[in-house]
Amino acid sequence: MASVAESVPFERRALPAAVRRKRFLVSVANNSLIIVFAIAFLLPFVFMVATALMTNDQALGSSLWPSPFRWRNFIDVFEKAPLLRWTLNTAIYSGLATLGLLLSSIPVAYALSRLRWRGREAAFIVVMIALMMPPQVSVVPIYVMWAKMPIIGNQIGNLTPLIAPNWLGDAFSIFLLRQFFLSIPEEYLDAARVDGCGEFRILTTVVLRLAKPAIAAVALFSILYTFNDYFLPLLYTGENSHHWVLQIGLSQFRNLHQVQWNLTMAATLLVMAPVILLFFLAQKAFVEGVTLTGVKG
Repeated sequence: MASVAESVPFERRALPAAVRRKRFLVSVANNSLIIVFAIAFLLPFVFMVATALMTNDQALGSSLWPSPFRWRNFIDVFEKAPLLRWTLNTAIYSGLATLGLLLSSIPVAYALSRLRWRGREAAFIVVMIALMMPPQVSVVPIYVMWAKMPIIGNQIGNLTPLIAPNWLGDAFSIFLLRQFFLSIPEEYLDAARVDGCGEFRILTTVVLRLAKPAIAAVALFSILYTFNDYFLPLLYTGENSHHWVLQIGLSQFRNLHQVQWNLTMAATLLVMAPVILLFFLAQKAFVEGVTLTGVKG
């Protein structure tokens, strides 16, 4: 007859005191290490917020904490710089570039993953080469092309050179979407074909619905990249302040008010706020999309 101790599942048995103590100490050590790293990463942000709420004398002095809090700094930023204009330019750049990237990359990714046609593997190799090629390689010829654009004329100084290339597809987005499309069961697509659906209808009614996490991840990648982009806006719009984006404007604001650290930190926080808010709102879709894109190669 089995004893009572043997009938109790192993997970429910009382562990020896030494084992429980060891597990507790390991858990405390792991959590303590995580807390230390979290504090180390948060300290610069806390310092930025504290400086943004200081007076100019406090920011230049040895004060570590504002007393009193000067909320007026955030209003002064809008009075000293056209922040709304920079924000609008950034929204136009990010919005139109992301829209064009999705409209152009999704059909290409579907064609490379689900359609059978001659030269498909060669086309995918070209996409991979473009993915590995540094953007600095093509900057000079593309700049000359936009400067000598026929019919529409010189586009240097406008947002067009920043937006238009995204409507021709993006190698990274095509690769990411292709990997997700490959993970969709072929039976779903075959069932749609049996019902008489063409490839375009299959893409719009079946694939896009199943690929929402990957599309959301690609869109978020594009928004974050265009929002933080400094090099290309400086290259194409640096001579026209009317079309500056937030990153260019923030750099110029720092140069003009380099001794007013409270205003510089306040402007930096205002620029960072939309990205931080967007990441927290779309964090679930972002993590899910990135995780699922590597299921099948």
